[in-house]
Amino acid sequence: MLAPSFILLFALTLYPLIFAVRNAFFYWNLQTSPTPQMFVGLDNFKNAFTFTPFMASLRNTLLIAFIGIIIEITIGMFIALALSAKMPYLTFVRALLIMPTTIAPIIVGFMFRYMYWDVTGLIPWIAKTLHIPEPGAGYLGSTGTALPAILLADIWQWTPFFAIVLYAAIVSVDSEMIEAARVDGAGGIRVVWSIILPTIKPVMVVIVLLQFMKLFNIFDLVYVLTRGGPGDSTMTLSYSLFQQGLVNFNIGVAAAMTIMIVAILNILVFIYTKFVMKGAKLS
Repeated sequence: MLAPSFILLFALTLYPLIFAVRNAFFYWNLQTSPTPQMFVGLDNFKNAFTFTPFMASLRNTLLIAFIGIIIEITIGMFIALALSAKMPYLTFVRALLIMPTTIAPIIVGFMFRYMYWDVTGLIPWIAKTLHIPEPGAGYLGSTGTALPAILLADIWQWTPFFAIVLYAAIVSVDSEMIEAARVDGAGGIRVVWSIILPTIKPVMVVIVLLQFMKLFNIFDLVYVLTRGGPGDSTMTLSYSLFQQGLVNFNIGVAAAMTIMIVAILNILVFIYTKFVMKGAKLS
């Protein structure tokens, strides 16, 4: 029974990784040859830093991941607490919240692309109504606003996911413990800080980790909204990898970048889990 599972695991995970490791040390451009051409050692790794915007991509990816998670979990927590306070039309609100997460990210990208449209877009119209100056090249064409524009689209789609998951965790907290704290004189903030947050911490750890890995590989929104521009201001690791592998057909450099991205992601996840485990031991 385990054999099909191992075959599927190998086909979907191990083989692509082995393929990338092997080709990371070979010069291979699909425009000139259907097979690897010659062994080049570490040159592909050097070229990834020299001839691609790797560091800019890493910086933008980390900015999107960290800022996105902080905003999404903060707003999501406030929404979850509001939902747990027995607000009216709760069933309708929960159904409304789940809708953005059911939309494909590329569709969300097109939605926001039209919303940022200079002439008829909703966001420029709101900015003009509030007398907020619009960037000369538009929100997606200016280096100072293009990355926040991508972040806003992701926050719109995934904050409700945090809210729904955190709400489910909050309603599972022992109500007797909360009532006992209130009888002892604890206010709402104290109850949240001392009882609710420590209780739902394992859920928060998991959803933060999942969302970090998703944002670290963000591609759809970048592809639809900015194509990594203007300049390299919104270039991410996944989009840079796409350009090398499927636009320039430079398979060797793309494979080297894949290895580096996997290594960086695993290091960050390891640091995060160690930090969480250390915090759990201290508590």
